[in-house]
Amino acid sequence: MNPRHGRIRASVAAALVALTSAAWAQTVQVDNPWVRGTVAKQNATGAFMRLTAPEPMRLVGAQSPVAGVVEIHEMAMDKDVMRMRAIPSLPLPAGKPVELKPGGYHVMLMDLKRPLGAGETVPLTLVLENAAGQRLTQDVQAKVQALGGGGAAMPHAGAHDHGGHKH
Repeated sequence: MNPRHGRIRASVAAALVALTSAAWAQTVQVDNPWVRGTVAKQNATGAFMRLTAPEPMRLVGAQSPVAGVVEIHEMAMDKDVMRMRAIPSLPLPAGKPVELKPGGYHVMLMDLKRPLGAGETVPLTLVLENAAGQRLTQDVQAKVQALGGGGAAMPHAGAHDHGGHKH
């Protein structure tokens, strides 16, 4: 076989994999993405949205240029105290909406590089993994809502135990 033909076949195969992967990642439906606005010197906030996956998968990470650290968090009651902790992944069952909301699961933006004002847009990149272990990314644009917006108190406001996190 001609070595040139082998390189062409490999390039075509790589392009098909990239196209398939990109199409797969865009199939996660993201509804109402928003970020809680901040005040001066506040170094953390939450991002919230509803995710609906067409097949079983997991949210395994996130990134944003506005934060030095981005983690998936959950809040849960533990002996009458609301505790927040980072989790390694969030299951997304096929066809069932998963709410990321204040007081529950959320994306935590920490080590903020600047205050986030109402009306601006925060870029987020979600890292997803399907049942086959393929990791892909999906970009989301989340609107910043004024502090106190979004219907509930800041997910980490008040007397909550943050499990050692500095935010």
